Amino acid sequence: MISYRIDVADANAHLYRVALTVPNPASRQILSLPVWIPGSYLVREFARHLSELTARQGAHEVPLKQLDKASWEAECDAQGALVVTYLVYAFDTSVRAAFLNPQRGFFNGTSVCLRVEGREDESHEVELAHMPADWQVATAMTPVQVDSAGKGLYRAETYDELVDHPVELGIFWRGHFDAHGVPHEFVVAGTYPDFDGERLIADAKRICEAAIGFWHGDKKPPFERYVFLLNAVDEGYGGLEHRASTALIDARRNLPQKGKAEAADGYVTLMGLISHEYFHTWNVKRLKPREFAPYDLTRENYTELLWFFEGFTSYYDDLLLLRAGLIDETRYLKLVAKTITGVLDSPGRHVQSVAQSSFDAWVKYYRTDENTPNATISYYTKGALVALALDLTLRTEQGSLDEVMRGLWVRSEGGPISESDIREVLREVGGRSFDDEVQGFVHGTRDLPLQTLLERFGVHWQAQAPTVAQRLGMRVSESALTGVRVTHVLRGGAAERAGVSVGDELLAVNGWRVRRLDDASRLLTQGAAGNLMLTRDQRVLSLPLALPKEDQVVGTIALTADARAQRPALALRKAWFTG
Repeated sequence: MISYRIDVADANAHLYRVALTVPNPASRQILSLPVWIPGSYLVREFARHLSELTARQGAHEVPLKQLDKASWEAECDAQGALVVTYLVYAFDTSVRAAFLNPQRGFFNGTSVCLRVEGREDESHEVELAHMPADWQVATAMTPVQVDSAGKGLYRAETYDELVDHPVELGIFWRGHFDAHGVPHEFVVAGTYPDFDGERLIADAKRICEAAIGFWHGDKKPPFERYVFLLNAVDEGYGGLEHRASTALIDARRNLPQKGKAEAADGYVTLMGLISHEYFHTWNVKRLKPREFAPYDLTRENYTELLWFFEGFTSYYDDLLLLRAGLIDETRYLKLVAKTITGVLDSPGRHVQSVAQSSFDAWVKYYRTDENTPNATISYYTKGALVALALDLTLRTEQGSLDEVMRGLWVRSEGGPISESDIREVLREVGGRSFDDEVQGFVHGTRDLPLQTLLERFGVHWQAQAPTVAQRLGMRVSESALTGVRVTHVLRGGAAERAGVSVGDELLAVNGWRVRRLDDASRLLTQGAAGNLMLTRDQRVLSLPLALPKEDQVVGTIALTADARAQRPALALRKAWFTG
């Protein structure tokens, strides 16, 4: 059995010490570390944080030869266990890597556990014992022999399973609940003293029960236990899904507060994150692109299907909050409208399809720059709108997207799928071919027919007056130190035509000083010529500006449900909202 002992070597220096033991190694045993972590599609080069690698067999030192950026070869004798020790620098506060300081520890196996090549399918054990006395351990990995704090020995059946169980270390709050008879644990580090843990548990339970019911009805889910690991910080947001757990990060001010019953926007966003990552337990951890079966952790794994696995999950995360009774219809439509506005504010939607966006995730999604809105579209947001368009289309004809998702689960037996599987199940549920919709929505760059579809459900679409930024076609950052500084110039907009560039500081509009972009709203005349004064590379420039009329610019989209819509529309909307 492959075994690891992971110690806190020096919390102040953010160092873990790992001892890997390999019984009966190959004569030239290769060890390697993943270069990426599933669910986050970017090569992150975790091996750059490893140092002081040494290897021994008994009393004899074993030479280690580095083969490339993330792999080593050990020249071993025929007998005797190989023991490799090394340090891991851990100071990444995200959910993707490893972190350690005197207050808290966290790691994913992809950052700390060398892979023993050729032995991946054997059982792997991890000992977590050498750490501060008052620290606890939380993980979904199977415990073998642990104490009341969770310290001790854990086991995974394969290397793939080992690196799919993140570990939280330190002093944290923990709560428990059952959903459909399955134990769930919620761990929160870094909370304020007035944190309302009971409310978080109650709301998480409703989310989990809604998701399990969505996929399985009254049956149990495909896991025996589930663990949420939430790190509450001053600023931060994100999550990463795993087979029986998820790692989350969010601002601690967004956590529920004792004595306050109203769900603030920040808490709704957190619940949406919980819902999103939990839905991934089915949609990407089990249902997954055929290209991911199995994962190759040594290089990029390309797929055109992230619009389905991330986008459709983004569609259902908020919809399940509505169905679980955690938000009302008005709030749900507000969230949908925000997604629509974000997509319509991105000129890149006419340049890149969501299939292309999925394939290019490795070089574009996680490497945004000033041109990102002009050249790309998010497979999360546009993918969610593709799901919405397909769901509404199905519901006005025959079936629903809910049935498609469950049909894919049954068809694949909770395993890998391809786009042809999606097309076939759409045909089975919808009673006709949806190839034209898939080709247009997924592989095309035209806007989706959402306004027409929503009106059939008694949902009114209204484009509100555009903001100053939308009228100008640019995005800015504002502060007392840097003033109004341009961060993005949108393709085809007034700012681009005027010659505005990213990095410019806007000083004045039509001769009037501007300290906030909103100040310009009273200084700009629709359809009239104007003037922008700005600084660029220490030079003061004056640029002529031709501003389009408001009706020529798409503003923020608002969606409202018509309570007096005709009965067919009301029935469609009720079925959509309730499932």
